[in-house]
Amino acid sequence: MAQPPSRSIIMMIINNFINSIKPRQIRGTLIGKDYFGNKYYEIPADPSIGKRRTNRWFEPTMKDNFDQEMPAEWEAWLRGRRKLPPSEDEVMKSVALMEMKKHNAIEVDAKGGKMTPMAKGMETFPHRPDYERIPGKGK
Repeated sequence: MAQPPSRSIIMMIINNFINSIKPRQIRGTLIGKDYFGNKYYEIPADPSIGKRRTNRWFEPTMKDNFDQEMPAEWEAWLRGRRKLPPSEDEVMKSVALMEMKKHNAIEVDAKGGKMTPMAKGMETFPHRPDYERIPGKGK
């Protein structure tokens, strides 16, 4: 019978040292791009070299601007809350929903649906002039 190879601590140290010198992937693979122009990259996990988590990052369109917007789907992917990157259809549906909400808010505002302050004691609940304060008491 053949003897299984023995595990030598010295050989393990030498192999780990050699693997640490080998060049690693520094540039990630381009995963996608959003409608703001941000590019999203990823370096996948490789347990054989001890890398257990994927590295994900994005490159913004303007490097020095710190007030940048990012779609919620891409942010969830960056933070690891979702495994797969968002599809173009998914992002465009959320953009359409966002635009519809903006349009509806402008319409409500144009009709005079602004919020007005309420009487003392009920500051936490907003008052709209079109609705009753107390049911059955009228406007």
